Amino acid sequence: MSRSANYRVGDWVQVRTAEEILLTLDENGSVGGLPFMPEMLQYCGRKYRVSKSAHKTCDAVGAIRRMESAVHLEDQRCTGEGHGGCQAGCLLIWKHEWLRRVDDGDAEPVSTGPAEVDAGQWSILLRNTRVSVPGSPNGDRYRCQATELLTASTDVKRRERWDPRLYVQDLRSGNVTPAEFVWYGLIALFNAFTGRWLGWRYPRVCGLATGQTPTADLGLKPGELVQVRTKEEIMQTLNADRRNRGLWFDVEAVPFCDAGTYKVLRRVERIIEEKTGYMVQFRTPAIVLDGVSCGGKLSSARMFCPRGIYPYWREIWLKRVETAKGTSAS
Repeated sequence: MSRSANYRVGDWVQVRTAEEILLTLDENGSVGGLPFMPEMLQYCGRKYRVSKSAHKTCDAVGAIRRMESAVHLEDQRCTGEGHGGCQAGCLLIWKHEWLRRVDDGDAEPVSTGPAEVDAGQWSILLRNTRVSVPGSPNGDRYRCQATELLTASTDVKRRERWDPRLYVQDLRSGNVTPAEFVWYGLIALFNAFTGRWLGWRYPRVCGLATGQTPTADLGLKPGELVQVRTKEEIMQTLNADRRNRGLWFDVEAVPFCDAGTYKVLRRVERIIEEKTGYMVQFRTPAIVLDGVSCGGKLSSARMFCPRGIYPYWREIWLKRVETAKGTSAS
């Protein structure tokens, strides 16, 4: 187990069996405050590559936090099946205790597909996904990896965000390339200066709309192709708080503006709110795009965060691509 501390991006690991993992869990179904969720059972016994080191993460307000002995594995997001159908699609976090390194000399190949889930094991883990709150108008409070991040990680003080060791680990683990490390590090230094003396940061995003922000209903469905409108077009739909009808436009979404064609993954109507653990319903559904996630590269408060949260898009920020007409869009 001590060798697992050196996991890097691209390393192969095997998820331990469900029986082995259940033995590592405390009375809350957790290790170090991080729950092992029923949605993770399908990956037990299978072989996957490390996609990111999770030595740090970010909380619900976008502040960076330290995490010990954890990684993300390729293409593994929570389905929400054990959490009331939550549609956030968070990246799963794996503690090192739940994995073993797969050496090049391992003789037997290990399947990478989903495993059959034992109903009894699912039931055991499901008990820890909800907390009854008598008299609450919001129903039960959910427990998941997102809601328990504050328990499973430690705070990084504002002054510590300039500690080079916090970012050198991103480079050593393979979370960022040397080119990304230098380029986005320079942007962070530039923003530190302009933010202090000029009151703005790169890329500059502000709201221009007055009164009630505009809306649009494109009726987008999963699988349809879209393009993200330009930053200038989106700014026209935002209020002074950079929101459109309550939905915040994050600076990490700017690199996707007018930058290519993306596939609609799904419409999002309900998610578990990280701060409270309660399920919240969207009054206006949002859109998530396949392969489009937060890169943690333009926000100084969560620089190089590997959590890969899906940005939520208003339909007025998107334009449908009419495939039958080549590259034209409406």
